[in-house]
Amino acid sequence: MSRYPYVREVSPTTWYFRAPRYMRYMTREVTSIFIGIFTVIMLVGLSRLSEGQAPYEDFLAALNNPFSVIFLFLALAFALYNSFTWFNVAPKAMPIQVGEELMPDIVVAGGHYILWAILSVVILIWAGIF
Repeated sequence: MSRYPYVREVSPTTWYFRAPRYMRYMTREVTSIFIGIFTVIMLVGLSRLSEGQAPYEDFLAALNNPFSVIFLFLALAFALYNSFTWFNVAPKAMPIQVGEELMPDIVVAGGHYILWAILSVVILIWAGIF
């Protein structure tokens, strides 16, 4: 054993630029910040709703701000990106064995997408959109 082992220098701020998979990982991590902020905004909205009609209408008026609309579209795009990346990782994280064979990745990921679509339609019907 060496007295002075080799320690590779790794930049603490730019290590994820080395490979595309690291960039995808960091992008997914950064998008969760926007989803967290969106969650806080929705909790504030629920709080204003519990306070009565006037505070809730003030909250809705604040959401009509162009910056709020842009943020909400960004949060939606990042939530979709997060969903797609996690559904594509699902076959690796949750391999399903049938007999001696593993279920194909497309079946596992496709099942997630189908269930997502069904639940989305059910929620839209329940909300009165359809």
